[in-house]
Amino acid sequence: MAVKDKDQESGKPGAASFEDNLRRLEEIVHRLEEGNLALEESLRLYEEGIEAFRNCQKMLDEADLKVRKLVQTAEGELREEPFEPPLQ
Repeated sequence: MAVKDKDQESGKPGAASFEDNLRRLEEIVHRLEEGNLALEESLRLYEEGIEAFRNCQKMLDEADLKVRKLVQTAEGELREEPFEPPLQ
């Protein structure tokens, strides 16, 4: 399953989901950690892993932009603000 696809980069239908990219990234990490691959295969998987990581990061960034909270003003109106989780 190749993650590097122009449709995925553009967000077109048929693009791999966040979960698909994450699953592929986990598979690549597992195979690289086994340490029994040829150098060329390791480099190819590494490059594919970087692409899957970038796809995941892009999707997370886009999701972050969509997450908003509604805040009621003193006048009773609702206003949209960026959501910020409470500090722990």
